[in-house]
Amino acid sequence: MRADTLGVILAGGLARRMGGGDKPLRVLGGKPMLDHALGRLAPQVAGVIVNANGDPARFAGYGLPVVPDGLPDHPGPLAGILAALDWAAEHRPDLPWVVSVPGDSPFIPADLVARLHAARDETGQPLACARSGGQTHPPVGLWPVALRSDLRAALTGGERKIDRWTARHGCAHVDWPDRPVDPFFNANAPEDLAAAEALLPLLQAGPAAP
Repeated sequence: MRADTLGVILAGGLARRMGGGDKPLRVLGGKPMLDHALGRLAPQVAGVIVNANGDPARFAGYGLPVVPDGLPDHPGPLAGILAALDWAAEHRPDLPWVVSVPGDSPFIPADLVARLHAARDETGQPLACARSGGQTHPPVGLWPVALRSDLRAALTGGERKIDRWTARHGCAHVDWPDRPVDPFFNANAPEDLAAAEALLPLLQAGPAAP
């Protein structure tokens, strides 16, 4: 567990391909996807918040801070990351780092936070994000709270692409295998939930390892 890192579960998307509503609250294996993501992330960090817009009461059962975007019109995951950086600066100034994961990624690896930090240390880059099967996953990343003013300026200037913003600062990429299960599988559509159900038995031996 990293005592210097806050975890944020990004649950602020509009879920258009799911027919609206909250993707992280869709049921997978008898419990919401958010439960899967939280169960894997929480042991790795000093605390967890949920980034979500709208009525926070729908997440009340989790007992976690629910932090909305600070910018209007759903500008995407960068806004959720900024909201988490701002929340950490105000409420947990002892935590200089934030790790973000999407709320519809139920299989995140148990070594996510440790390996992102290790890559940042080894490369000297200020940022780190996950990659699997040759595909980069920009919303799964490690963010220094110290860059929140720069991120706010980029967002208010119209930036929406995570990888374009990270490229300005330098970002280490950390690879995980995508077999037998891609640890960064996203359940974006109803058919993805069915695929995730089929993958669950393959994870009974534990989260994906490097």
